[in-house]
Amino acid sequence: MANLVKNVGEVAADRPEGTAVHFDGSDVSYGALWQRTGQFAQALADCGIGPGDSVAVYLPNLPQFVTAFHGTLRAGGVVVPMNPQYKSREIRHLLDDSGAEVVVALADLVPFVEEVRDDTDVEHVVTVGGDADAGTKFESFLAEEPHDIVDRDGDDIAVQPYTSGTTGRPKGVQLTHRNLESNAEMAAGLVPGGIGPDDRQLGVLPLFHIYGMTVVMNATLFGGGAYYPLPEWDAQQAVGLIQSADLTLMHGVPAMYNDLVNQPDAESFDLSSLRLCGVGGAGIPVEVLRRFEELFDATIYEGYGLTETSPVTHFNTPEAGRRVGSIGKTLPDVDAKVVTEEFETVAPVEKGPVDEAAVDLDDITGELVVDGPNVMKGYSGLPEANEAAFTERDGHRWFHTGDVAYHDEDGYYYIVDREKHVIVSGGYNVYPREVEELLFEHDAVADAAVVGIPDERRGETVKAFVVPTPDADVTEDEIKQYCLDRMAEYKHPREVEFVDELPRTTTGKVQKFELREEE
Repeated sequence: MANLVKNVGEVAADRPEGTAVHFDGSDVSYGALWQRTGQFAQALADCGIGPGDSVAVYLPNLPQFVTAFHGTLRAGGVVVPMNPQYKSREIRHLLDDSGAEVVVALADLVPFVEEVRDDTDVEHVVTVGGDADAGTKFESFLAEEPHDIVDRDGDDIAVQPYTSGTTGRPKGVQLTHRNLESNAEMAAGLVPGGIGPDDRQLGVLPLFHIYGMTVVMNATLFGGGAYYPLPEWDAQQAVGLIQSADLTLMHGVPAMYNDLVNQPDAESFDLSSLRLCGVGGAGIPVEVLRRFEELFDATIYEGYGLTETSPVTHFNTPEAGRRVGSIGKTLPDVDAKVVTEEFETVAPVEKGPVDEAAVDLDDITGELVVDGPNVMKGYSGLPEANEAAFTERDGHRWFHTGDVAYHDEDGYYYIVDREKHVIVSGGYNVYPREVEELLFEHDAVADAAVVGIPDERRGETVKAFVVPTPDADVTEDEIKQYCLDRMAEYKHPREVEFVDELPRTTTGKVQKFELREEE
């Protein structure tokens, strides 16, 4: 049977009393979780949901998300995860494009669903918490008896998340049962000895996002560990949970680790129970990584992936060794290479990371392309986008990541920046991440982002948005001079703006398009 949900069923059969999910002081056993997924699947079947039909899940990290996710798969359906920060305008396209007939939503979010309901195929709304006037309460929705697992082919769609849409209308990413199962197994294998029943995973990454869905939730449940979800990121709450429950695993985005090191009482935190800390979603500034490891005597392992790759393609593993600044080596069964615009392979450097100030990055970099069992089937209903996303060559179906990278002879890969973020100033390429890394080394900088802004003479020039540390006494000119003293003149920010915070997605990525729009 190829249905992804069978993995949870196997763990439930082996250890029904083991904790699957812990939330707000209460445990949900694997046996109870399996029963509830079956009841949810039967309720969907009673609504007419069958193989290939879409069910939208519009929830933060709650136990009901876990049930709805695996219950939908058990019924043979397709999960359409939706960001709980989205409003009616944003979910309209997702619901219309996916054809979802059932929406599971937090009660506070139901009005947004009702506002667009007439424009979509939504027929049933299932509510979680609160006192929504419309819809059926989650507990009342569950059927009395469980539904059997609907068999699915490995190439059938299991989940259809949507890209962030920062450069246009969000695209539905078709991830198959084989895509997600292979990547969850790979992710579990990144932990020394694999994820097992004694592991307890901090669930701070949002479940609507592929990182939290695959690497955190599914990898933990498939390995028989316990998943500890938090509905929203709060550094103090996360640390409290790690300490009180002796959590063993944590995955986060760079902004989360940066929050932890900037807490006023950070030196009092005890994170010694963590046996692996993973980071992805964006490149973590080396200075943030260094400060975290000095404070907490814990090692952060950086990885890389995209929604379209389920997500992980590269990781620094404890066994293989870590290279600071690298995204690591490719995962088993994943292939990758760096190519030019003409799809010629770029040769590796001898050993990375290189001193980016001492080399011409344009000579050693290209676009990172990947292939493997975790790479998406395609974008839903978008043949032109699919044609642009893939290149078939030498028996491979290479996916274009859009990231500028280089690699070394030892097999480690290094992301320089997103192609769309590269600033061309006076004919020179400026990679924002290089400038951001330098800014993070300044004692007065708590957070920073660099973008290109229009310039009459140079075409574009560099601007830095800086969040100062509390009580910092620093000027714009001092930040400019700090960078000018340490990097080529054309790279240093000619404008610096101090801000209280940077606009970020719920997964911690800086929304640079918003910063540009302010200009």
